[in-house]
Amino acid sequence: METQLEQIDVKNIIENNTTVLLDFYADWCGPCQTLMPTINKLTDELKDDVIIKKVNVDNNQELAAKFSIRNIPTLIFFKDGKPADRHTGLITERNLRQKIDRLS
Repeated sequence: METQLEQIDVKNIIENNTTVLLDFYADWCGPCQTLMPTINKLTDELKDDVIIKKVNVDNNQELAAKFSIRNIPTLIFFKDGKPADRHTGLITERNLRQKIDRLS
């Protein structure tokens, strides 16, 4: 399920899709693991409206630095190629849906 992203891929995804959510996480991060089922569920459910990609900070340190990721999990929401919202830490499925709905 996990997709490793390169910096160029992320740039293309953000620029070529209306609504994008990047989930910055690590395999060793407990809260990230807690959030994962929700992210996976929404990735499947919303695939026609929102592009959701997971970014492993251990494997993508340059990308994490580019987006100033200090804590994980961090979710960054993009609308029309620009960062529109950001959330660090756990989030309920309901609140995550509301954030996504506001972008759509």
